[in-house]
Amino acid sequence: MASLAYDQKNHYINGEWVPAESSDSIDVTDSNTADVIAKVPAGTVGDINKAVSAAKAAFEDWAATPLAKRKEFIFKILQAYQARKAQVVERLVQELGCTKAFAENVQANLFEWHFGTLLAEVDKIQWAEPSGSAVVVKEPVGVIGCITPWNYPINQIALKIGPAILVGCTVVLKPSELTPGVAYLVAEAVHEAGLPKGVFNMVMGLGPTCGEALVEHPDVDMISFTGSTRAGKRISELAAKTLKTVRTELGGKSAALMLDDADFETSVPAFVQQLMNNSGQSCNALSRMLVPRAKYDDVLALCKDVVEKVKVGKADDPSSTIGPLVSQLQWDRVQGLVNKGIEEGARVVTGGPGKPDGLGSGYFVRPTIFADVSNSMTIAKEEIFGPVLSVIPYDSEEEGVKIANDTIYGLNNAVASADPARAVRVASKLRSGMVMVNGTNMDFTAPFGGYKQSGNAREWGKSGIEEFVLTKTVNVPPDVYFQCFPPEQK
Repeated sequence: MASLAYDQKNHYINGEWVPAESSDSIDVTDSNTADVIAKVPAGTVGDINKAVSAAKAAFEDWAATPLAKRKEFIFKILQAYQARKAQVVERLVQELGCTKAFAENVQANLFEWHFGTLLAEVDKIQWAEPSGSAVVVKEPVGVIGCITPWNYPINQIALKIGPAILVGCTVVLKPSELTPGVAYLVAEAVHEAGLPKGVFNMVMGLGPTCGEALVEHPDVDMISFTGSTRAGKRISELAAKTLKTVRTELGGKSAALMLDDADFETSVPAFVQQLMNNSGQSCNALSRMLVPRAKYDDVLALCKDVVEKVKVGKADDPSSTIGPLVSQLQWDRVQGLVNKGIEEGARVVTGGPGKPDGLGSGYFVRPTIFADVSNSMTIAKEEIFGPVLSVIPYDSEEEGVKIANDTIYGLNNAVASADPARAVRVASKLRSGMVMVNGTNMDFTAPFGGYKQSGNAREWGKSGIEEFVLTKTVNVPPDVYFQCFPPEQK
């Protein structure tokens, strides 16, 4: 076996690299080859307990640290991360399997984009304001358990630890064991920034062991989780034992609703490419396309043209437009759902089961378009998390809206129309936390989150900061309060 890229045996607890309690390890694979390339510790309940104890001990002093000082630390973390960005890209290409271009242009940049937005938006928070004869105060929640996924690992780590630390919370991070390399690089950046001991802690391990111990721990005040709806339900059940706050950003089955006056030549490629990005492994992917029946064949031809130009290949190959899926488990799931679509009568327009030619090793899949799909089919109901599109016809605008909303999820949708006012009216009828209109652009200051079983979190921008604060009413005249705590002290 080739030498390992790294063989990590430590967690990061109370400002130090601490040996794991157990010698058990977790294999990390290269998604492009399926080879084991690294090992990380399989954390234990004891490791989690140490991390939570450190976070709890650090909370009081950190919460009392002036905001200006906390901002300085966030900026130092950002600078230390930037110095490791090339390593982040390298690990994303291997462990996640996204192309080097996508890692460099999107994935690795997300930490900087969100931290930059965070530093700008935090000054908009009203930490204390009069409310009649009382004062309403915002205070940090406390100890935050952050559980992050593998598909956008840097993004989700930034969105949780950044605002939590900035507002005065302390953190225990349990990152995904499938893409652990970037999490260790973030922990190195935090250590270099000189954050006080216990403010940031990280334990590597499996969800059923470390994740559940973190959720159930009585000294953890809040869980911020991004992942599957199935796991989100389990976390909510466990957290109910202590009635702690739970914020979840979960799955989706988002629809692109093409109205009959849409610019199909522009919108269809944009929406299909949004799905293909990251090999379809995005919670907000537009995996259903709803099309007027009269335009159905034309749109299928457009979709087919876009997808057949997608080049699946090794993530470090500059000619590849998408790389492999992240793991064997994910590959098996996507294959199972593609086969299920065929069994239930959907027609394969392009793609289908199996691996692309010449890509026998690694977790590669064929980008697939299904036609003749009804919204009752499994492929239209379940989140596939791969480059698989279901194209569904409809006969009226009202039916299109009904089909879009006929899902347990509610994270994202899209509308295309030549009439922006019409598109906005239709967007108002869609039961999702986000709606894209005539494109896929998003704003980092606007909230990211869903309805229904897509979870209750609102990340990004000012809303993402407010996730980590509590509201307190102090029943004292405002002038008395502000004599004790002038606004600039925050």
